[in-house]
Amino acid sequence: MGIGEWVAPRRLGRDFRWLFASSVTSNIGDGIALAASPLLIASLTDSPVLVASGAIMQFLPWLLFGLHAGAIADRVDRRALIMVANGIRALVLVGLCVFLVTGITSIWMVLVVAFLYGTAEVFVDTTSSTLLPMMVTKPDLGIGNARLQAGFLVANQLGGPPLGAFLFALGSFWPFAVQAICVAFAVILISRITATTRAEATRAERERPAVHTDIASGIRWLWQNPPVRTLVVIILAFNVTWAAPWGVLVLYATEYLQMGPVGYGALTTASAIGGLLATVLYGRLERRFSFATLMRVCLSAEVLMHLAFALTTSGAVAFVIMIAFGAYAFVWATISTTVRQRLVPHELQGRIASVNMVGIFGGLVIGQALGGIIAQVWGLTGPWWFAFVGAAITLLLVWRPISHIAAAAPVDDEDGAGEE
Repeated sequence: MGIGEWVAPRRLGRDFRWLFASSVTSNIGDGIALAASPLLIASLTDSPVLVASGAIMQFLPWLLFGLHAGAIADRVDRRALIMVANGIRALVLVGLCVFLVTGITSIWMVLVVAFLYGTAEVFVDTTSSTLLPMMVTKPDLGIGNARLQAGFLVANQLGGPPLGAFLFALGSFWPFAVQAICVAFAVILISRITATTRAEATRAERERPAVHTDIASGIRWLWQNPPVRTLVVIILAFNVTWAAPWGVLVLYATEYLQMGPVGYGALTTASAIGGLLATVLYGRLERRFSFATLMRVCLSAEVLMHLAFALTTSGAVAFVIMIAFGAYAFVWATISTTVRQRLVPHELQGRIASVNMVGIFGGLVIGQALGGIIAQVWGLTGPWWFAFVGAAITLLLVWRPISHIAAAAPVDDEDGAGEE
């Protein structure tokens, strides 16, 4: 089997390959910004509040516009929406490059740019997650999501950040110029998709309810569907516990473990390495084990990871733990996305995906706020102990419902099982 066939199996179709190529290209650009954006902000201000505001500008659009993005994605041609939103992202980046080249950039200007870019990104990410179920069969959703996740890890987490730091050293505008090119190229790639990407393509156009009515109908469907509702609650709860220690990870690594800045960078990269290792095994895992088993193993590993971080004082041990985290986090992300996509009707994919994303980012905001307070009062291992106890309690509560979630979205269906 050639590497092209392994990365994007032919049975997933040509449209999947265009989607994969567009996702990787866009993620290279976002990975570049992952390193370059904090460097740019730090070069413009030494205020911790303003530096932190750069990250807040990435979360805030999700809380403000996430649900609306999902409702709009269910109303229009999803491919076209992604192309328009990515086009806006490219234009915003071009504007930033002009500001940087002319030397009129200020911290406030950069924060506004971050907010505008983040708002467009909400529509891109929400809508992108709805395309895969429209172009592959249900049995192939697992492999399709695994390949998209692998592309994200390589482009966004491993390849992009070092390139972004290198380009920033050449000149502050270079990383964002390259990012703009990547995003623009992603528009061209996504335009090559030929499959119908409109959820209601066969329905005659007629009066549509207000957007908030569509949002309410999506939330009502979610509330009345116990498996999907429980899955969203699990994701919210585990993101709160996960984000609590992650918000102070840089201090935990550099001060408590004495790893230094380079060690902290290696620690964050370790999770991407673990995720890449999991890509090799995912197909075998999906064929050999039930979704319920895999979900329970992943969540149990999360609980044990928090405990291990709370107990260890070794940077080397922390590095190994982080590789394990990257591996099981990749499997969990792939399975949870696959389960949701199998259970949600095409016409609701955008709205339910947006609720899921709002839950993720809401959990991150709550968890990071709690983590900072806990670390301030009880020390840098305090958030890990909080995460361990909170995740363990959550796991006990959802242990049995996981069976119902998995049973509602079996790996095999009447279309036949996919192969690695």
